Amino acid sequence: MFESNKAVWLEKAEACKPALHTETVRPVCGMPEHALRENASIVLDFGNHFVGRLTLRLRSEGSHPDAPAWLQFKFCENKRELNETLDGYKGWISKGWVQQEQAHVDVLPTVLVLPRRYAFRYVRIDVLALSNKYSLVVEDAYADATTSADDSLVKPLQGEAWENSIDRVARRTLRSCMQDVFEDGPKRDRRMWLGDLRLQALANSVTYRSFDLVKRCLYLFAYASNAEGRIPACLFTEPRVEGDDTYMFDYSLFFIPTLLNYGQASGDTETMRDLLPLALHQLTLAEERFDADTQLIRDSNQLGWCFVDWNLELNKQCSAHAIWLYCAQAALKMSEDSTLKALVETRKNAMLSNWYDSDRHLFVSGGDGQISWASQVWAVLAGAVTGEDARACLDAAAACPNALGMVTPYMMHHYVEALCLVGRRQQARQVIRNYWGAMVNSGADTFWELFNPADPDESPYGSPIVNSYCHAWSCTPTWFLRSGILQNKQPDHELT
Repeated sequence: MFESNKAVWLEKAEACKPALHTETVRPVCGMPEHALRENASIVLDFGNHFVGRLTLRLRSEGSHPDAPAWLQFKFCENKRELNETLDGYKGWISKGWVQQEQAHVDVLPTVLVLPRRYAFRYVRIDVLALSNKYSLVVEDAYADATTSADDSLVKPLQGEAWENSIDRVARRTLRSCMQDVFEDGPKRDRRMWLGDLRLQALANSVTYRSFDLVKRCLYLFAYASNAEGRIPACLFTEPRVEGDDTYMFDYSLFFIPTLLNYGQASGDTETMRDLLPLALHQLTLAEERFDADTQLIRDSNQLGWCFVDWNLELNKQCSAHAIWLYCAQAALKMSEDSTLKALVETRKNAMLSNWYDSDRHLFVSGGDGQISWASQVWAVLAGAVTGEDARACLDAAAACPNALGMVTPYMMHHYVEALCLVGRRQQARQVIRNYWGAMVNSGADTFWELFNPADPDESPYGSPIVNSYCHAWSCTPTWFLRSGILQNKQPDHELT
């Protein structure tokens, strides 16, 4: 449907491709003071989270090497990863993402350049084999770390100590994910995901203000839309730009508020006009999910039809309906459409009539009437309930012992946003301090893909060894802390 635009969209995306800043970094501790023998292990600590390629300068000590040095490398974003192993791994995503490598060094001395890009703070090196005639000397170790973020453009946050700590880690998270696109996670899943892009763009708007990078990503998603104009949930950039065959109801719709937020922050109305038809088309495509009689979104048992949060028990019908409302209202801010405006009101009323228990101030979801935090949060963000009713909805979720909880910083972002929307800004500050602050207190240099304070080993993939500890959707505390939202300096309608 939009095939005639694609060549131009790709050209515009490539014109915005950023230059990568490269910094040579060395370990702050862990360099061995003595030559290493077989079975020795060292841990290099680079002092912060980096994304880059490792180089080692190696030589031998003793007799001439009569056998290769066999080395194993483990790159870790978090200290807990240092001792994790793949023994018995039964997760459902590929263990190929685990940052473990082996190398045979046939000739010493040498400069060993590991070919892959890694995301890490720590590098564990195990000497698996040497001959007994020589020892291995690590003369130097350094990484060429890359990012497209320019730290000189960001002023320090003038806040309380806890705010400064959380802001610093949030910015580091964003910085590591800013390569030639906004990556999902530089350790694992280096694709660009639309749900993450929306939140990264918000954080970027109050920090690095790299609006060309946001523009590039918007045009790449436009280019990657399929034959019917549906925007994929994520895309690949290598060896060529290509949309994944994963389509999610909420992620396709999030192209709309991402475009709106970009235009509001950058002032680039030309790009908004250019991509608005494609953005509005996502609403057209979403109609296939709705029942024409009830005007409610149909439920689905299909895994991945809509994301919302990484809780496999979550029924997403109510949240998905509210997300449609949220995105449709963002569309109305870019294109006044009386038919769409009327449909929004109809679907708000349908949501209230069918899923809202006014006595308990709670929305239910699915055939079993599930109560979840996600349903309440998205109902508030969508404006299905407002004012005192909205506050009562969030309070009722907190008071309901059976309400299905939130498990990702992604969903926690939307909870904090909902609190701000209903005027609970001090409570929003406390949630940021308690949730993201707990990661800082646990030693986080960057914020994690998933964090359940009650279960630090939780993983949606079957094992924490494939969890990402620098993840795009976790960077938004810097947006809350810097945008003025927590101080009521920004009108509530700008939260969309």
